[in-house]
Amino acid sequence: MTQAKFPSPYELPAPAGAEDWRSMYPYYMTFRDDLRAEEEGKFWFCDSQHWPQPFRPFESLTVEFAVKALGQYNTRHYMVPPANGVEARFHNGYCYLSPVAAPPEDIPKRVELFMQRAGYYFGNWDRLIENWRKKVLACIGEMEAVRFDPLPEMVPMEWIESGAGIDNTVPLLDAYDKAISLCYRTWNYHFEFLNLGYAAYLDFFMFCKQNFPSISDLLIAKMVQGVNVDLFRPDDELKKLAHLAVELDLANAFANPADVAATLARVAARPGGERWLAAWKGAQDPWFNFTSGNGFYADDKYWCEHLDIPLGYVADYIVRIQKGENIERPVAALQAERERVTQEVRELLDGEALATFEGKLGLARTVFPYVEDHNFYIEHWSMGVFWRKMRELSVLLQQAGFWTDANDMFYLGRNEVRDVLADHCMSWGVGAKPIGRKHLDPLIAARKKTMAALATQPPKPALNTPPEVITEPFTIMLWGITSESIGAWLGRGSGENKLKGMAASPGLVEGLARVIRSADQLSEVQPGEILVAPVTAPSWAPVFGKIAATVTDIGGMMSHASIVCREYGLPAVTGTGNASSVIKTGQRLRVDGNTGTVEVLAEA
Repeated sequence: MTQAKFPSPYELPAPAGAEDWRSMYPYYMTFRDDLRAEEEGKFWFCDSQHWPQPFRPFESLTVEFAVKALGQYNTRHYMVPPANGVEARFHNGYCYLSPVAAPPEDIPKRVELFMQRAGYYFGNWDRLIENWRKKVLACIGEMEAVRFDPLPEMVPMEWIESGAGIDNTVPLLDAYDKAISLCYRTWNYHFEFLNLGYAAYLDFFMFCKQNFPSISDLLIAKMVQGVNVDLFRPDDELKKLAHLAVELDLANAFANPADVAATLARVAARPGGERWLAAWKGAQDPWFNFTSGNGFYADDKYWCEHLDIPLGYVADYIVRIQKGENIERPVAALQAERERVTQEVRELLDGEALATFEGKLGLARTVFPYVEDHNFYIEHWSMGVFWRKMRELSVLLQQAGFWTDANDMFYLGRNEVRDVLADHCMSWGVGAKPIGRKHLDPLIAARKKTMAALATQPPKPALNTPPEVITEPFTIMLWGITSESIGAWLGRGSGENKLKGMAASPGLVEGLARVIRSADQLSEVQPGEILVAPVTAPSWAPVFGKIAATVTDIGGMMSHASIVCREYGLPAVTGTGNASSVIKTGQRLRVDGNTGTVEVLAEA
């Protein structure tokens, strides 16, 4: 029987109007015709977990930097025994990944090296984590200090008097190069501990599977749940602000949170208003460095720049508090369940096996918080500053006459932007007009049309022929790519009205579907609905108290969507492949987070 397979990238056409999409991205990030035989021999899956929308050329640097840094820590730092990194290619504007296995003959030596290198980190975790925080905060500080100043009519007189010997183009070019370098450095820091966090959990996971072959993945995950991590602080701060507003009898001042200035003015005019405003201001640094997206796109909306977003969440929490609802994350219940499950497992072990279990569990719990914490410091805070600086540069070049719209720069690759800066500096230096507008107007216009066309067609979940069995551990744990999920994507084991995915967070519920493809649609979500999305972001947590369950296209047990749903006590099925494409808003669903199934019970 012929093995079922996904389309080849070489046979999958671009949407009408996007035929020239390859020209937007670097040559080494697309499927090349002269490598067809080699590229078709690999299995590729779409990473819609991190890049759920097509990305403009400049935004593609997030793929390059992230994928390279992920790979280097497996392949060059810690020498992870079974796995190198992942290769990345763009197709029709989306990112596809293919795991790279370590050469089998290298594995014995890599085991020894991994124990030495990773063992040092595990043995010095607290000190090295504290050092990591200092490095990341220093990097953020350097990024904040980057300035893009307009080129003046003439070099300042002070520079003449000091004999500086340079003009204003030197700091401008330095600032751009430094910003890109800091972003690259940030992504190096991102993976310094992340792969180790996954490795420690995977080691504990494999021990449980070996000793209890029938134990569920969900049961294992329960033994590390109920954690307090910085990623949840932004939402916690909003809840504290809501409670304070109710306590100070300010609730009716939040009737129209979309008008931030008017709302804050009403609060200021009330008794106790100054106290609330001080708390509001105090929460912003650093916790409002949080995006409603995921940090990989230049137009992500950050709370600190769009105060209507957090203020709207506060207003919603106020209403729920007044209704008598408990808006807190169920930490105590999660921790009680964690200890119950852990004790049951302990009672089935003794001697050396019990000691090994305790050691592996202790390590998993120690390192697990980083698996979520890094998301706040890197994707949210660091990338928020980076995108803000890049938007400032785009506006500067707009005002210099290089394009029409304030964000047109993002339709160029990072090296193309360097060329634009060179044009700007050259023309300023010689006192002539820049060439840029003649070249850039048609290019940007064409790319805008290409981007609009790419957005009309959702990505295929995978490409080429899948392997008979998926064994690469990080692919399974992070993305939820398993032999079973691939079979479900290909239609095996799924009925017309049934989808199969990862049992990511326990619970069985029924409700109406609400399909969301971007954070801008979150205001459409109604209480009791089931959120269906390509992937969720941690910053969507304030809506988790309203909904009945979550269903995503991609994500494994250690994906952010899975972890956040478990920590909020929300049933979830992840890694369905195409739920957001086949489910329609208004359909009645049954979501079983215990078994990983989603069933359409009735049409809209």
